[in-house]
Amino acid sequence: MSELRPVRGGTITWQLAQTFWVGGLWLLHFVVLPAVAKVGLAPLLVDELAAALRPLLVGFAGFCVVLQAVVLLPLTGLARFAAELRGQLLLATLLLAISFFIERSGVFASNYWSLFSYLAMAFCGLLLVLQPPPGREG
Repeated sequence: MSELRPVRGGTITWQLAQTFWVGGLWLLHFVVLPAVAKVGLAPLLVDELAAALRPLLVGFAGFCVVLQAVVLLPLTGLARFAAELRGQLLLATLLLAISFFIERSGVFASNYWSLFSYLAMAFCGLLLVLQPPPGREG
């Protein structure tokens, strides 16, 4: 019975972190920003709002992905972590978050990389939602 509690706690932590970061990314890009634009605010103001909120959400998503990796790693081991889809999606999301901030710091200039990495993170999150949480596999 004591072995079941950490797995259940890990599962709950996994699902909560996933809900916050995946839901946050999708909500901002596909609900909040279009709604603010539809209200009639100036497009430049909407762009400034997006420029202020996207880095916050990407940073939060990076933290939640690390938390999910901390939950998954002890259950799978390092070799299996990198081999299974959940681990690959977590690694891809973390690398996309890092590249988002590298581009914003000015290391390389791209007009579209930050938006691409943001949307790619959102789609990695969507694919991760479709996977079973740790402790509830088949």
